[in-house]
Amino acid sequence: MTASDPFHAISDATRRHILEELRRNPSTVNALAAGLPISRPAVSQHLKILLDARLVTVEVSGTKRIYATNDAGFIRLNIWLDQFWKG
Repeated sequence: MTASDPFHAISDATRRHILEELRRNPSTVNALAAGLPISRPAVSQHLKILLDARLVTVEVSGTKRIYATNDAGFIRLNIWLDQFWKG
């Protein structure tokens, strides 16, 4: 399992929480950190793992980096999981 593995990325409860927040609204590290009991650098580390797994995207807007969920990354997960459903 590598850091770019989406299953590794979603195995952590904090990263799942971040994904849930980003699903609701794109956000900055500061806004995400405000709702978590961890530091901004820790949130950035979690976001790096999610970025490497292509589950989130980042857009630069002035001095802000705005993170959002990446539909394409989740489609890959869905395609893999769908093979286990009996039809």
